Formats: sequence, structure tokens, C-alpha cells
Amino acid sequence: MSTPEPAPAPETKPFAEIPHNGLFRALRMLLSAGAARRDMLTSLTEQYEALGPVVVQIGGPIRFVNLFGPDANRFVLMDREQIFSARRPWTQIMGRIFPNGLLLRDGADHKHHRKIMHEAFTRPVLRDYAERMGPKVSAGIDNWDAAGSPIGAFKAFKALTLDLAASIFIGTDLGPATRRMNSAFEDMVAASMSRLRLRIPGLEFYRGLKGRAFMLGFLGGMLEKKRADQGLDMFSRLCRARSEEGDVLLDGEVLDHMIFLMMAAHDTTTSTLTSLTYELARHPGWQQRLREESRALGIELPGYDDLDRLQGLTWAMYETLRRYPPLPVIPRIATQELEFGGYRIPGRTMVVVSPIHTHHMSQWWTEPWRWDPDRFSPDRAEQDRHTHHWIPFGGGAHMCIGRRFAETQVRLVMHQLLLRYRWTVPDGYRMPIQQAPISKPLDGLPVNFAPLQ
Repeated sequence: MSTPEPAPAPETKPFAEIPHNGLFRALRMLLSAGAARRDMLTSLTEQYEALGPVVVQIGGPIRFVNLFGPDANRFVLMDREQIFSARRPWTQIMGRIFPNGLLLRDGADHKHHRKIMHEAFTRPVLRDYAERMGPKVSAGIDNWDAAGSPIGAFKAFKALTLDLAASIFIGTDLGPATRRMNSAFEDMVAASMSRLRLRIPGLEFYRGLKGRAFMLGFLGGMLEKKRADQGLDMFSRLCRARSEEGDVLLDGEVLDHMIFLMMAAHDTTTSTLTSLTYELARHPGWQQRLREESRALGIELPGYDDLDRLQGLTWAMYETLRRYPPLPVIPRIATQELEFGGYRIPGRTMVVVSPIHTHHMSQWWTEPWRWDPDRFSPDRAEQDRHTHHWIPFGGGAHMCIGRRFAETQVRLVMHQLLLRYRWTVPDGYRMPIQQAPISKPLDGLPVNFAPLQ
């Protein structure tokens, strides 16, 4: 009996045959840029359901392709063939506001800088950060119930996380500079999404440039002292960090890394704390369950190694990162032709994967629109169904270097809030969300904090 011939491999289709949004959809998206910031998920879901996992986005000067699903996430983020650049798209987006940050580097250059910066995120260093953050969290959440009426949780968390970032990253208390630095970071992040990028007073992009100038002046004035001292803050650690070959960071590199790290830690942690606070207000049963877990820990100011015992709180944090990923989409630019999903995609194409969409795919998550921390429990372990369908911290070589620091900070803050307050939102309230560039509430999230009796 003869062996049957193997079936021929399916022919890869050219770029021109990739489904695309069409002119009407492109015009609608162009005219509703503000709406896209508020609700990226609806548009991405519509594209995927109507056109499939590979979709051409038309209407701009460059080729732009959305790749949907966990296989696409793994292909792009792991980049085993080293054909994607993170530097090129992020430089287009934020290069004039946050130049030379770790996210804006590729290949050997990225690996070199990441290796040097890793010294500021080792486990012993994280233990030190946690020990120093505990008392500052306690002082920072004092009197959150004093107003007797709802407070804006987003604003309160921004002030708290900026104080923590200043203490841990810079080694100083900001005092009156807190408001100015908060404003600078808000302006810089907003400018990264500006369509009109002109240095004209009054424009959003101009305010971002002014914010960067303020940060350079503020941190640059400390640089000489940080080079000389033996401080335990991240600024000092980066100044004296060395690679295995003995290389150190130049002054400009230290400042660029510090500005980017402070923005990333400050904004993304504020986003997660705010969204988690909202969901625990809407789910009082979960709030009480986590409060009892924190009480059972028996430690008011836990250390880094104690936090893994807060298992339910960790699941709640992970579920919040699933529902409200701080970074909704991740762009790359292909440096050469590639094949994915049965199509050929030319080099120099902008390729985008979407954590916010993958995190809501019913193929991978049970009732994905429902906030359900138990999905991360060992009995269900929905996060283990694929290696890349839960990616709030990205993946591959560009996996967020500050992930463990961010998780530590969120759990330290929530643990103390649970021990001191019970909080609520008005009946029927639903938090209005802006999903880009950072997930945050449009109304600041009004929350009533009441002291525990």
C-alpha cells in the first residue's frame, strides 16, 4: 500500500487580501479620536468579530495591522525571530516626551540597559522597598474618612503613589512639589497621545514638553549628589549600578530612565489601585473576605515575603489587571516581512496586539465581562489556559521590569486600607472609564471611606 502524499500547506495570502476596516469605519474612528481613548475595547471587539484575527487598519500614512488573540500575543511579544521593534513605534508615540526609556530600546541596547537596571529590582532590594513603604502608606491614608463625604479616589491614590515613588525612587519627600510633579506627569502622559504635536503654548503637547523640562530640572539638580552618596533609593542605585562588564549609565541615561520609571510606576499603580477599589466597593462580599484575610495575617506592616500569604488579594489584583489593563494595546513595527494567520505582512508595518481585547475573549475566560477573582484560584486557574492570554505586564524581552515592585505596592496599600476602612460607592454607580493612554475613571471615582468600628 502506497503512503498517501501529505496535504499541501495552505498558500499564504498577500497583504492586499487581509480584511480591513473599510473607509467608513476608518473615518468614524478618525472623527471620534476622543471616544477611542474612552473605549478602545468596543472598537477592537467589533473588528475581531466582523473581520477575524488579522485586520488592516486604514486611514493613516503607515501600514497598520491589528493581530488578535493569545497566539498573536505570543508571536509578537516573544519575537523569537527578532523581527519586531518596540523602539520605533514607542518613539513615534512618546519619543519626544519620554526619550530613551527602557521601553524605547531594542536588541542588544535594550538588553544592556535592562541588565544594569535590574540591580534596582532584585529580591533583596524589593524587601527593602517594602519595609520603607509600609509606614509611608500608613501615613498617606490617614484621614481619608475625614471629609464625611465621598473623596476622589483616583486623585488620592495619585498623591499617595507619587509620594511613595519619590521616597523609594528619589529618596526624598516632595512636600509642596507634589502637586507640580503630579501635574507634570499628567501633562506628559496626555501629550504622548496628542495628534497635534507642535510647540505652541496652550496645546496639550506643549504642556507635555513643559512637564518634561520640569522633571529634568528637578532630577538633574540632584544628580551630582546621587552620584556621590550610597543611598538606598532607586536614583542612587541607578547612578552606581554597573553591568557585568563594568559599564555605568551616563547622566542623561539615568535621568531618562528615572523619568520613565517614575511615570510608569506612578500612573500604572494608581490605575490598578483605583480600579480595584471600585470593584471592591461594588462587591462588598469580596471586600469583607479580603479584610478577614488581612486580619488573619496578623501584621499591620507586612514585609515583602509576607504578601504572598494574601492569596485572595493577589487574585483580586490579577483580576483587576485583566479587566482594566493599564496599557490597553502594545505596538511593534516589523523590521522585515513576516507571516501570521495565513497572511504575508510587509516590513515597516505597525503591528498591534491588544491586552484589553484578549482579556475579554470568551474563548479563554468564563464570563469575561464579570469581575471574578476566583478565576485565578488553583481550582480554576483560567490564567493557565494559554501562556499569553493574560498579559497586563507585556511579555518577552520587554516584560515590565517593575512588575514585582508594582504588585508589592498595590498589595501593601490595599492591605492597610482593608484594615482601616470600609468603603462604598453610591447605589447603581458605574465608573466611567478612559481606557487610553492609561486606564482611569473620567469622574475621579467618588468613594465613601468609613473607619472600621
